Amino acid sequence: MSVEILTFGCRLNAFESEVIAIEAANAGLSDTIVINSCAVTNEAVAQARQSIRRLKRERPDVRIVVTGCAAQTQAQMFAGMTEVDRVVGNDDKMRGEAWRDARAALDSAARFGVSASEKIAVADIMAVRAMAPHLLAGFKSGLPRVFVQVQNGCDHRCTFCIIPYGRGNSRSVPMGAVVEQVRALVARGHAEIVLTGVDLTSYGADLPGAPKLGQLIKQILRHVTELRRLRISSVDAVEVDRELLDVIANDARLMPHLHLSLQSGDDLILKRMKRRHTRKQAIDFCAQLRRLRPDIALGADIIAGFPTETGDMFARSQELVEQCNLTFLHVFPYSPRPGTPAARMPQVAGNEIRDRARRLRATAKAALQKRLAAEIGATRHVLIESATQGRTEHFIPVVIHGETPGAVRRLTITGDDGARLTV
Repeated sequence: MSVEILTFGCRLNAFESEVIAIEAANAGLSDTIVINSCAVTNEAVAQARQSIRRLKRERPDVRIVVTGCAAQTQAQMFAGMTEVDRVVGNDDKMRGEAWRDARAALDSAARFGVSASEKIAVADIMAVRAMAPHLLAGFKSGLPRVFVQVQNGCDHRCTFCIIPYGRGNSRSVPMGAVVEQVRALVARGHAEIVLTGVDLTSYGADLPGAPKLGQLIKQILRHVTELRRLRISSVDAVEVDRELLDVIANDARLMPHLHLSLQSGDDLILKRMKRRHTRKQAIDFCAQLRRLRPDIALGADIIAGFPTETGDMFARSQELVEQCNLTFLHVFPYSPRPGTPAARMPQVAGNEIRDRARRLRATAKAALQKRLAAEIGATRHVLIESATQGRTEHFIPVVIHGETPGAVRRLTITGDDGARLTV
C-alpha cells in the first residue's frame, strides 16, 4: 500500500486531507495511514484514538501518523500511544517538507527505534501568519462537489472552543489565487464549489485592502462564468458584510443555504460563551435573509448543556429553532476542552447534557420534516451526488435512482421518506 487518509471533523479537514494525500505521495511515503484528527469535542478525540488502536490491531505492519487539530493540541498524548509512529502539526501537514521529514524519520525509527518525544514534529501554530493557496489537481474529475479552502484559523476566543489553539490565528488566501483555483476546478468538470474556512466571514482582514467575503464571492462569480453552483460553509452573522447580503439576494448561482454559528438561544449563555451576537440579532438576521431570499434554507450549530445552562436557558435554544425557521441543526453536547475558560465554569450534569442533546435533536428532526413536507410539488435543480442520492439548491437530500453523478437535473419533488425528498 501507499498512503491512506482517515479524516475526522469538518469540511476543512476533508479538503486538507486531499492536500495531505498529494504531498505524502510525492514524498514517497508508503505503508502508512494518516489520521487527520478533530479536536472540537472529547468524543472526536476519543474516536481518533479508538481508530488508531483498531487499525494497529487489524494491520500491525502499517505505520500510523497523526495530524490535525487534536494532534496540534494534544501532541504528547498521541506520541505516548505505542501504536503511533509520528505526530505532525496542523500547519506542517500542508507542506511537502513535513512529509519528506516524516518519511525519513519513519525509516530511521524502523531501524533504530524512537522515543515518544522524538515522534513529535509540531511547530507553534500561533506563529503562523500567512496562508499559501493549494491548487489541487488531485480531486478526481467529475466529482459533483469539491471544497476550496479560502481561510484558516480564528482570532476570536469563544470560551468553549479549542480550535484557535489547533489552527492558529485567522489568515486568508488572496482573492486572485482563489479565483484561479475555482476556475481550474470548474474546468475539470466539478459542478459545485464549496468555500471553506474556520471562521469564513473573517476572510480578508489580513490581506491588503482587507477585502470581505462578499467581495471574494462576487469576484468568483464575475470571473468564472462557467461555475454553475457556489456554496459557502458556516458563517458568523455579526461578520456578514453588505456585499455578501447583496449576492445572496441577487445571484442564483450562490446556493440558497447558509449554516450559522449560533451556539445558544439564551443571552446570558451567549455572553458566557463570549459570542458576539444576541438572541434578537440572530432572529433578526434570519428574518433579513428570508426577506432577501425567501426560499433560503438555514442551519445552525447549537450546544446543549453549556456550563451554568438552566432548563429555561435550554428552552430558549429549542425555541430558536422555530423562531429562526431552521431546517438543519448540528447538535453538540457540551464537552469541556482542557485549557478553555468554559472547562472551569460550573458544569451541567452529564446525564442532563445528554438528555438536552436528545431533545434538541428531536426538535431538529421535526424542523427538517416540516421543510421536507413544504418541498412537495416544487421543482428543484438537484446535483446528483451518487446513483442513489442528490442535493437540491437548499442542500436537502433527494433519493435518486440510477442518475449520473455530477449532473444537475431539474426534478419535481413528489414526497419524502422522513429524512430525504423523493421524486
